[in-house]
Amino acid sequence: MKKAKSLYGGIKENFPSGLVVFLVALPLCLGIALASGAPPLSGIIAGIVGGLVVGYLSNSNISVTGPAAGLTAIVLTAITDLGAFELFLCAGIIAGLIQLALGFMRAGSISNYFPNNVIEGMLAGIGIIILLKQIPHALGFDKDFQGNESLFGNGFNPDYFSELLAGIHPGAIIVTLTSLAILLAWDRIPALKKMKMIPGALVAVASGILLNYLFKISGSSLAISSDHLVSLPVPQSISDFKNMVLFPDLQGFLNPKVWIVGATIAIVASIETLLCIEASDRLDSHRRITDTNLELRAQGIGNLISSAIGGLPMTSVVVRSSANANAGATSKISTMMHGGMLLICVLSIPFVLNLIPLATLAAVLILVGYKLAKPSVIAHFWQKGKYQFIPFIATIIAVVFLDLLKGVGIGLLISVFYILQGNMKRAYYISREELDDADEITIRLAEEVSFLNKAAIKKTLKNVKPNSIVTIDARSTSYIATDIVEMIQDFANIRAKEEDIEVRLIGFKTSYREYEEDQDSHVVIAHRRAM
Repeated sequence: MKKAKSLYGGIKENFPSGLVVFLVALPLCLGIALASGAPPLSGIIAGIVGGLVVGYLSNSNISVTGPAAGLTAIVLTAITDLGAFELFLCAGIIAGLIQLALGFMRAGSISNYFPNNVIEGMLAGIGIIILLKQIPHALGFDKDFQGNESLFGNGFNPDYFSELLAGIHPGAIIVTLTSLAILLAWDRIPALKKMKMIPGALVAVASGILLNYLFKISGSSLAISSDHLVSLPVPQSISDFKNMVLFPDLQGFLNPKVWIVGATIAIVASIETLLCIEASDRLDSHRRITDTNLELRAQGIGNLISSAIGGLPMTSVVVRSSANANAGATSKISTMMHGGMLLICVLSIPFVLNLIPLATLAAVLILVGYKLAKPSVIAHFWQKGKYQFIPFIATIIAVVFLDLLKGVGIGLLISVFYILQGNMKRAYYISREELDDADEITIRLAEEVSFLNKAAIKKTLKNVKPNSIVTIDARSTSYIATDIVEMIQDFANIRAKEEDIEVRLIGFKTSYREYEEDQDSHVVIAHRRAM
């Protein structure tokens, strides 16, 4: 009885967020399929499997899985190269098997090495892309499909802005502004926020459909044409529906190219998924931690099933996950509900979905994008200092102008650079000017002293003046690289004697081995100046 009540409570609590994700996912699934050169229904199938199957198997509470824009170029090239979508589906099955193996090999642990500033930069970059990519849809100028993970993914068109201004549709602008007003009111007015079973996104979508209907029956020029509405294939019979679903050509498993494509998809999809899982865990208000190895296994099973029934390969995706978190999702029930809604609506009321203006969906995504890239987020990292801010802002810029994986890669490289620089800095280096004014110098070594610190320690020891006292304190140190120990020994036993430098070595061990248990500290006086 308690389980039934808990399930009902979970459904009631997550219905609004599930609906919002469904509304966001529908055009994205279709757009990504079209951009990939695949049948439109293949994107919807991937969204359904991602919601129902991966949503059920995963233990992520916020992440949403579906066809990903990051795989678009790979899928388009592969379908063109292989010559048939049915052959490509075999590559999706292979990708699923590889992901399943990676999950059992515990490869998901690499996600622990993504710095928070890079993940936050990725989210903010995606937020900016969402904002900028939705402006044309909000203005009634639908030049590009929704959800591409790069602002200039198809190249920069110098005539784009003049075309955009010429293509503005007043009716779409009215629908967008009305939808934004409803969404903001639902988000800020306490009485409306309490109406959880009637989410603002549903009211906004219904208002968009109603407004466009009024424009049409009145013969107004404000009426939005079908080019700017959701476009879902509508089967007229069971045979039509069967013809829309394609299945793998098993001959593809004998083609080496198919295996190469499958391995490529597995690697890219796994990396994108792990990045999104890290981001989703940060978006989760309860900060719950997802088992990334389980996630890889869930993604592998999802890709196996999706490809077996004619769907695109999938990953955990940032846009839908962000929409899910912002809509107040509390558990994976929200993700599963969005998959169920896709299935039910595509089978039963596709003609109703085709009445939805893309402008009203753009309003939903504009708010999602703004929440990801709020000025307060940028200000937060600015206040943390340059070592946090520079990788953060570099990731944003690279994600916006290149793509998600390249952006994160650049952010990681900059973060690693600062880590290496930090390891070689102040704790081990004292300038010549400071040494000239000191008769006694103390060098306190950190917990771990690696080869990265060798140059700084060497330079400090070189600058020690004759007739001084040097104390090297290793009481807090658990590991010192062998070449640094030898360098300190050489300094203490050779140069210190020659230049009458008193060296005090405190807390050094008899030997250092990485990952070794601490031994008892002892004090070694290598050389004491003659009195």
